[in-house]
This record gives sequence, structure tokens and C-alpha cells, in this order.
Amino acid sequence: MDNLLKDFEVEHKNPSEVALRRWRKAVSIVKNPSRRFRMVADLDKRSEAEGKKRSIQEKIRTALYVRKAARLFLDAENAAGRPEYKISDEIKEAGFGIDPDELASVVREHDIKGLKTNGGVDGIAQKVSVSLDEGVHTSDVSTRQKIYGFNRYKEKPPRSFFMFVWEALRDLTLIILMICALVSIGVGIATEGWPKGMYDGLGIILSIFLIVMVTAISDYNQSLQFRDLDREKKRISIQVIRDGRRQEISIYDLVVGDVVQLSIGDIVTADGIYISGYSLVIDESSLSGESEPVNIYESKPFLLSGTKVQDGSGKMIVTAVGMRTEWGKLMETLNEGGEDETPLQVKLNGVATIIGKIGLAFAVLTFLVLTGRFLVEKAIHKEFTDWSSSDALTLLNYFAIAVTIIVVAVPEGLPLAVTLSLAFAMKKLMDEKALVRHLSACETMGSATCICTDKTGTLTTNHMVVDKIWICEKTEDIKCSNSESILEMEISESVLSLLFQVIFQNTACEISKDENGKNTILGTPTEKALFELGLLLGGDFDSQRKEFQMLNVEPFNSVRKKMSVLVALPGGELRAFCKGASEIVLKMCDKILDDSGKVVPLSEEQILNISDIIYSFASDALRTLCLAYKDLDDPVYDGSIPDFGYTLVAVVGIKDPVRPGVKDAVQTCLAAGITVRMVTGDNINTAKAIAKECGILTVDGVAIEGPEFRIMSPQQMREIIPKIQVMARSLPLDKHKLVTNLKNMFKEVVAVTGDGTNDAPALHEADIGLAMGIAGTEVCLPVIFYHITDSDDLTNVIFFCSQTNDFWSLLLPFPLHEDSMEPNSCKRKC
Repeated sequence: MDNLLKDFEVEHKNPSEVALRRWRKAVSIVKNPSRRFRMVADLDKRSEAEGKKRSIQEKIRTALYVRKAARLFLDAENAAGRPEYKISDEIKEAGFGIDPDELASVVREHDIKGLKTNGGVDGIAQKVSVSLDEGVHTSDVSTRQKIYGFNRYKEKPPRSFFMFVWEALRDLTLIILMICALVSIGVGIATEGWPKGMYDGLGIILSIFLIVMVTAISDYNQSLQFRDLDREKKRISIQVIRDGRRQEISIYDLVVGDVVQLSIGDIVTADGIYISGYSLVIDESSLSGESEPVNIYESKPFLLSGTKVQDGSGKMIVTAVGMRTEWGKLMETLNEGGEDETPLQVKLNGVATIIGKIGLAFAVLTFLVLTGRFLVEKAIHKEFTDWSSSDALTLLNYFAIAVTIIVVAVPEGLPLAVTLSLAFAMKKLMDEKALVRHLSACETMGSATCICTDKTGTLTTNHMVVDKIWICEKTEDIKCSNSESILEMEISESVLSLLFQVIFQNTACEISKDENGKNTILGTPTEKALFELGLLLGGDFDSQRKEFQMLNVEPFNSVRKKMSVLVALPGGELRAFCKGASEIVLKMCDKILDDSGKVVPLSEEQILNISDIIYSFASDALRTLCLAYKDLDDPVYDGSIPDFGYTLVAVVGIKDPVRPGVKDAVQTCLAAGITVRMVTGDNINTAKAIAKECGILTVDGVAIEGPEFRIMSPQQMREIIPKIQVMARSLPLDKHKLVTNLKNMFKEVVAVTGDGTNDAPALHEADIGLAMGIAGTEVCLPVIFYHITDSDDLTNVIFFCSQTNDFWSLLLPFPLHEDSMEPNSCKRKC
């Protein structure tokens, strides 16, 4: 069987087009191909769609580059310049002052002169009747959607039930049986009269009707289920300012005039103009095909829908949505051709084809044998030249028998049955808040032999609080949320003022009021923990921000492992603040605040003492951060933030408790033969403490740091990777290299959990990518198999593994799965 199915081998993730075309070519005799292959990717349509996509990308590149160059030589006001747009009465009555097409063209064509003509960002905001501080009023949303359109893209209309009936009727064997039924009725009435001669033919017609209705109803219900799944896949939420407060809305509710908050990992979901921000870098490769990232600032303010935020943060005002954006036109081509079929579907298509050929051979043989016997009998009885209508009916019955053998023998519904089973598994997982983005994930997840998980939010709760602080050479435990207890710490006013500055100036947190007027802190869990400490100590965030002028921000990312800001003090002096990974920030410091609050040089002995403090915090499973500042002697701002000469203010230890049930989940994995490895950017001592608490790090296991791992030779990696249980201080490429080597060197089936932009490379490389969705950024979603939408918990990963194992157990009677999917996964205890 394996030899017969050699042409039906495809990769379970990102299969090559050669393999996909090879198995299609191997299928030569197929019943009703339009139905059997309707869940199989149409490669011709896909190629056509890719051509359209490249054409649109080329058009966008032309708009971005050629038109810019042309404007250096052409007067914008000449005949070849900007077209004139007239504002309709409907737009004026709605209170707007700019035509939707004109507004869309400004961003689409990167028309900086058009932007200036309309008064810049403020002028655009005025013409679309919105305040950049307050945002859109909820009551205006329907009017804006009516004038400027909805943020939705053209989709193919769903097929009606009658289309599925027609598709089922097009089955060649059913058409042959219908012809047989009609002939049988005609001959039967002629020979046996009415109504007896109708019985055989009507029986065939009734059978055909039942087959068609059952097939059509099943296919129609399946299409509804897949439509629901597809709708879930497209659900993306974004942060906007509406009614004067920050809110989370669906991308489909986005309207022209909305003020959108952008941060690392976000997808730009509409065309817009940059309002403000820091170090905003956009990846436009998905739209224009250009791999070089684009810096966005006041002089280069245009943001296009479909691009991704690679670095920095900012705010933009929406100028075009839906089909008025280039991304909207591109989206029409993205779903053409369907989703790649799974390895099991391909193999079952191969099995169905082989059985079909055998069934066809037996059908032909049966017809020849029956016809031959009939002819011999007529010859024996010397009736070979005497033919009647009953003889024709007999031959017709023989032919119907042969066709029936083909109908019964060819299991054309087998691949579809597997598709239905996969869809059922997807639906069941979706009910448990796990969105399966690719069918093949249901096959692969039950075969995982290794899980590479991050720490924060997956093994831990991601609800962080500052547990300890070292400041003025003293360590204090923060055991409660009572500000009076915290204020018992003996800190001078000058040091406390600096602590407030380094917390409130160097933060991405914001305070927002909800519908009930209650203050809510928005930001990452680590940022919120520091922010809450500042508030508990009596700090005033708003007054701090008003007092200082922000000049530059370098947001935290997985490479820098620190966040820095540069501000102008009330007197005009410049001061930089930095916070981040303790060992990295400590190396940037050459001064420290002593126990009296004075700035003194940082000695080698003090560095060792501080390192011991960091080690003790980390050994208690605390995430350690250093907070520092630097006064700049040169008052001339050159745009950069220094990375040396800082004064250390404090070391904080942030507690992130281990999730309940994680240790049991890890033990379940180990009992099932699945190795769990923790890959994190945290300090190695913190990582080891958490890993021991979770049961991941054992006596024989190895904990290693990313910088040490990445310089190893292939031979060294081959020796150490089986022992690695913890990797700390890792970069995205370290995680990617670990996953790649686990797959290539050790043939592991690797599952990777991730919740941010830094996890995308490893998620893409893994056999199974799981985006832990509450904290997950949208940039991960195109490369993952599972999106766990309600929890970041590792216990959910184990649950989904067991659910896909149940799917495999249903298929155990059929030894059809490929070698990489035959392991003991079906026998596991999870």
C-alpha cells in the first residue's frame, strides 16, 4: 500500500506546489470531481490570485516610489496634477468637509501636497469632524459608515442549498443511473404495462433522490460550519479613542475619523495619517513586497492598511476603510484557491482512487461476464437472432449492476468524511476557545513530541506585582497594597522624586476612564506593576507628564530588552531614563544613589553586591528590573538616547505567580512522552526557579542562556539540545534555532506557544504553532495553527493535545496516516 501511495505524500505544513500537483495528477478516475475536490485547494485559481496580488503590489510600489519621483519634476497644479473633487450635499449635511475618494487618495498616493492643501493632520481632523483628543463619538459611527463606508472587504456570496443539490446531481454515476431509470421505465411500461412497469425505474429514482438530498444537506451544513470558522479567524480587535476614552473595538467597527493606538505587533487595519508617536517603524512587505521597513514621522505620515508595526508606538487618524484601501483590493485575492489539504486527506484521496480503479475493473468484468453468459444462453437456445424488449431490459439491468458496483466500491466520500471529522474537531475546540486556523493542525497536534513554551503568561498568571525593591542600598519587601506600609521605607524626597520620574516618564502605561468613570491602567503586566508601585507611593502621573516634555522614546523589544526615554526638564535640561533587564541596565551604569540619596561612583564591590541582590531576587522566582537615569551635559538634542553613563536608582523584583495546575499539566506531558522546554527572555536564575516550581527543570536537565547557545557549533548543539530544559535570556532567533534543530536533527514534532511579535519566527518554523491569545499580538496569527483565545494557560495546550488525540483514535482502524503521525500519540494518557 505504501508503494501505491508514494505519489500521495505531502508535507503537513507549507506543502510544496510540486507535491500538491503530483497527487492531483495521480488521480485519473474520479467520481464527481467537483464535489470530491471542493475542499481541496484549486492551484490554478491560487496561481491566478497570486498574479493579481503581485500586480496590485507592483501598482502600490509604483504609487510609493515612481509617483514620488515624478512630483519632483511636475507641478502639482498642472493638468496632470491632482483631480478636483466635489463635495456632495449629502456629505455637507452630515457635517463633513471632504470627499471620501479625495481623502482616500491622499494616503494611497502618499500625496504630501494634498495633505498640506487640506490643512495637515489638524485640517483633515476638522474636515471629518473629529477631535484628535476625544476621538469619534459613538453616536456618529452610523453616519460615518454611511458616508465613508464600512471597514469590510468584498467576499464571495455564500452558495445556496440548491447549488449543493445541483453539485450532487452532477455525479457521473448518478447521471448514468438516472438514464438507466428512464430507460427502465420506458421499456417496463412497454413490456409490463402501467403501473407495474414503473416500479424498477421509480425505485432507482427514489434511491437517487435520497442520495442527492443526504449529500446536499450534509455538504450545506458543512459549508455553514466552515463559514463560521472563517468568520472567527478574521476577528481582530484594536485600540481606539472614542468618546474621550480608550476602547477596544472590532476592526469591522472602525470608521473614518477614528484615532487608533498602534504598538509593536499590531496590524494597521485601515489607511491613516500619523498623529504622534515614538520611533514608529512599519513593515510594508505584505502590501508592497518591499522588505525594507519604513520609518513613520511627521514628514512621512502615511500608514497603509495591511501593514504591520515592527517597532515603536504611535497614534493615527483613519482616512479610508474597506474597499477604498489598496489592502481591500488585495484581500479579494487572498482567499482564492482554498486552503491546502491535509496529509490525511491526500492519502485518503489516494486510497479512494486506488479502490475506485479496482471497483471500475470489477464493474467492467461483472458486466462482461453477465453479458457473455446471457449471449451464450441465447446461442445455446438458438435465439441469438431473436431479440425482444425484455432482452434489452436484461442488458440494461446488467449495466445498472455494473454502475452500482462502481457507486458502492468507490469511496469518494472517504476524504470528505475525514474533512467532516476535522471540521467537527475544529468546532469542538472552538467551543473551548481554541481557534484552529488550519485543518492539518487537528492531525498534527496529537503527534507532538516536544512543547517549547514561553514563561510569562503561559506558565505564570501574567498578573504581576512588585514584591521587593532595592533602593538606597536597602532591600524592602512590599507585602501588601497598603500605601502607608510602603511609605514606612526611609527614602529621601529627592530619591522619591527620581523614582517617580523613572517610573512615570519611562512607561507605556496610560490611565483611562471606563463607562462608570473608574480609572483603569492600560499597559503590559510588567509596566502596570511598576506603575501601580508609583501610585501607591503617592506619585501623580498626570502632573509628572505635564511637567516634562517628551523628546524621544525607544520602546521595549525582545532584542534591546530595555525601554528608554529622553525628556526635557522644566529648566530646559535633558534627562534620559532607562529600565529593563537587570544585567543589561546595570552594565550601562557607572554611578549609584547611596543610602543618603547622593550620586556616587559605582565601584566594583558595589557591582558585585548589586549582582548578589539581583541573584537573590531571581532565586525567589522574581523578574528583576533595573531603573536608572542620566543627566545630559550637552543641551543640544541630536535625536539619540545614550546607552552609557547612567545612575542606578533602584532594582525591583516583580512577582508573577505560577498558574494553578501547570505542574500537573507538565507531569501529564512527561508521562505521555512529551518533553516540555521553557524558552524565556528572563534572567536565568528567575527562569530556573520557575522551571523547578513547574516541574520542568530536573536534576539531569540543562538550563542555558541564549548568548551561549547561539555561538555553539552544530556538533555541540547535537550533544546538548536533548538535555536542554530551560533557555533564558533568549532572542527570537535563539528560539527559532532551537525549534529548527529539534525538527531537523532529532525529527521531533514540535509545538511552540507564543504571545507576541518576538515569537513569530519560531511559531512559523514549528510543526504546531499556538498563539496564546489574550496577550497575543496580531502579527503571530498568519503563522500559527491554534489561537487559544480565552486563556494563556499551558493546561489548555494539554487539553487541546488530548482532544486531537481523540480525533486520531477514531481513525485507528484505518492505517492510513503517514509515518510521522503514527507514534504512540494515540496511546498517550493525556
